[in-house]
Amino acid sequence: MTKIYKLHNSFKHYEWGSPKILPQFLSIENNNAEPYAEMWMGNHNSAPSQTEVNGNLVNLSQVAEDIPFLLKLLAVEKPLSIQAHPNKEQAVKGFNRENDAGLRLSNPVRNYNDSNHKPEITCALSPFTLMAGFREPENIHKSFEEFLSIAPLLKEIFAPLLSSLEDSSLSAFFQKLNNFSYIDMEKISSLLLENKNEKKAGVITGEQWQLMKSFAAQYRRDPAILSPLYLNLLTLQPFQAVFIPAGVLHSYISGFALELMANSDNVLRGGLTPKRVDIAELCNILRFEPFAPQIITPSADSDCFCYQTPCDEFLLYFTRADGGEKEFNVNGSAICIVTEGELRAGAHVFKKGESFFVPKDAQPSVFSGKYSLFSACSGEK
Repeated sequence: MTKIYKLHNSFKHYEWGSPKILPQFLSIENNNAEPYAEMWMGNHNSAPSQTEVNGNLVNLSQVAEDIPFLLKLLAVEKPLSIQAHPNKEQAVKGFNRENDAGLRLSNPVRNYNDSNHKPEITCALSPFTLMAGFREPENIHKSFEEFLSIAPLLKEIFAPLLSSLEDSSLSAFFQKLNNFSYIDMEKISSLLLENKNEKKAGVITGEQWQLMKSFAAQYRRDPAILSPLYLNLLTLQPFQAVFIPAGVLHSYISGFALELMANSDNVLRGGLTPKRVDIAELCNILRFEPFAPQIITPSADSDCFCYQTPCDEFLLYFTRADGGEKEFNVNGSAICIVTEGELRAGAHVFKKGESFFVPKDAQPSVFSGKYSLFSACSGEK
């Protein structure tokens, strides 16, 4: 069998990460309770995976030059920023524009770290809560009206938003929302934090109220604390997934998940973060139209499931094996991670949390054991 390469991956210790979820999943010590937010699997130049070649650790790019996708584990303890990603044309123009302006890649005012787009699919490994996509204008309008019924002092502040929604202009709504003054936001945050009689069974759910209160406690002056009123809020169960296209506003709230995307790190942020926010550039890439993510659910009796997406760069497969041998035969090269059990591939044994790279010319390969496996694959669908 052609060589399969075990991966040694990099971690991102962002503030929103969990000190427990990833260390426990990977069986590693974390005595300092450092937040483990992401583990990257791929050859993106900011955090390339490594593998062993002739007894030496080398970047995965020396074995596979062109992997068009990036696979991540996400451990979310605190909400991520409200964000969206550019399409390919926007990424190329933005990257070149910032290069021409002489901005180094390390410059914190950059929005574009590469020239690629970043569509992504997120698959839950535990219950995973997120917000994604604008709701229908009429539904947003109803939510803000209900908010006003509890906080009528905000009528003058909310009037421009309601007017935009009545015209079904999500673009005008979003821009007016982000023009709220610090004084406006202090009023909204104070009313949220002080109010104890919100309607639990109304248009606004108890979960939405609690999220807004939590956001207001952390980011009092940020208009994004109202995002649960205008973005779709949903919770995925394990193995369910959603596809997030370029230009769709979203935020991950809590849980453990696998994320697969085009090989890019371009993020335009819109709030709920201490990091740089560029509303003007975010508005340039956003799709100002309602978008309700479709939940992809594998069939319960399937031992191999493909999460279909409209992307050319990647496919995500989930495989479950209860012993015996199973042929691994997908198009193109693949990065795989074992999420349960133990997998044997020739002389290799991969346990829960371990990942490996399968070159295109290594297929079909034969795996055996009792395991659950996610595989990110390139090539034709």
